Amino acid sequence: MSAINWRGVDLNLLVAFSALMETRSVTKAADKLSIGQSAMSHNLSRLRGLLDDPLFERQGHQMIATDRALELAPVVDQILQMVTSQVLRPGTFVPDQYDGTFRIGLTDYAELLFAPALFDAIQAAAPRSQLSFCNVDRNNYQRAAEEQKIDLIIGSMTDIPREFDHQYLYTEDHVCLFDPSATGLGSPIDLARYIQTPQALVTPDGKLATNVDNQLQQQGFQRHIAVGSSSFLTIRHLLTGRNLLCVVSTLMAKLDVFHDNLCQCSPPVHIPDFDINMLWLQRNAAHPRQEWLRRCVHHAVTERVEELRKLH
Repeated sequence: MSAINWRGVDLNLLVAFSALMETRSVTKAADKLSIGQSAMSHNLSRLRGLLDDPLFERQGHQMIATDRALELAPVVDQILQMVTSQVLRPGTFVPDQYDGTFRIGLTDYAELLFAPALFDAIQAAAPRSQLSFCNVDRNNYQRAAEEQKIDLIIGSMTDIPREFDHQYLYTEDHVCLFDPSATGLGSPIDLARYIQTPQALVTPDGKLATNVDNQLQQQGFQRHIAVGSSSFLTIRHLLTGRNLLCVVSTLMAKLDVFHDNLCQCSPPVHIPDFDINMLWLQRNAAHPRQEWLRRCVHHAVTERVEELRKLH
């Protein structure tokens, strides 16, 4: 490797060699590549020095290729074809032939809502692939994307850093969820009953307070957070048969997970809606595999949201 004059290696020389092999004429090769005859002669001289072989010898009006040139011709054609198809032009992604792994980062919320739909959509189109769901949250998704080689992320991330691209998926709102027989509550719930009822909180960061508590405090009220968990499934289990109320996202409340008789209604306090986005590392955005995955995921999520919103 150290003996090779890499500074003298120029892809243009391979293009010139290919043209000379095809035309067997410096003049015709120059015309084919739209360069001057002197430039083509210079390229031939550089090729001869680089490869230590005359390559082409003039006999009358024709240039005869040497044995070395004939040996190199198919190799050079293969190199040029590879550069054209695999380097200069992005390849096409064929999902039903892909046997690699898709890695999708999902918040607890997104995994519960969309994991089955994403699995079905990706497996239908890419049956030989593997799918890995990686749990992420607002605090760790940037690190997880790098360390776990995550292809894309779904969640309610805000203040997205510039190394990520993102696409808006939909906007989510909130409802109160409770067991009417255990709480004695009905719909609608007024502010007094809301404050009096012990509450469960889905809390990804472990804090037992939210902006709702700040809002209530400004109005001179305080609610009682009886229990918190980062897992919606845990909170959902706790609500059945207990005097507990929880404010959750509307789509979460519609999940048919437990076949119980919980009720839902609008909260008596203002809770801002939140956007759900799809994120991916900007440096990988143009890869055909990534482009296909984003289209597939966007379609699956959109269909699932529409399906859930039709449920009562």
